[in-house]
Amino acid sequence: IDFRTLATKPYPLPDETAVVVMDTQTRHNHSGSGENSYNARRVDCERAAAFFGVSFLRDVGFSQLREAEGKLGRQAFRRARHVISEDARTLAAAEAMRRGDAPTLGKLMSASHDSLRGDFEVTNDALNEMVACAREQTGCYGARMTGGGFGGCAVALVKAEASSIFTANVAAGYKAKTGVKPELYVCQPAAGASRVA
Repeated sequence: IDFRTLATKPYPLPDETAVVVMDTQTRHNHSGSGENSYNARRVDCERAAAFFGVSFLRDVGFSQLREAEGKLGRQAFRRARHVISEDARTLAAAEAMRRGDAPTLGKLMSASHDSLRGDFEVTNDALNEMVACAREQTGCYGARMTGGGFGGCAVALVKAEASSIFTANVAAGYKAKTGVKPELYVCQPAAGASRVA
């Protein structure tokens, strides 16, 4: 989805893969205040966009961002780095999906999580543990948090043939490390909702 124009373009998942939704059993709360709120991140991004003289950070290139390091406040710089790099990852992920390149798509998913954890700071311990458990498994191409963050779910791209053992191992590993029994769902792409005659 291009949120500037609202134009959409579907891309297929690579053949012989599945997406596993991994519910950490922690709930996100976006209504918080202060530094742990989404509003604070929005303000940081707006501050960075104003610094660059643009309305949206998608209009800032990596070279501009590098030149701003040390001039833009540390936190606003990190928030901007996440947004700019995430835009680039999204375009690269679409291209990887077009080529059916599961390893590259998985690496991009993992890099996204690392950026959400380190630069945007919207993960939590449960999400990080779930992603770590997923990445340890044979057949996992990559994993990342999904949704609004601060809790909730992560997703992993896995070899379809390995999905059963993947879910069993991740559930056991996550419970051993957190004491919480997660819910995991193996998903396959479908056409989506349509009108029924």
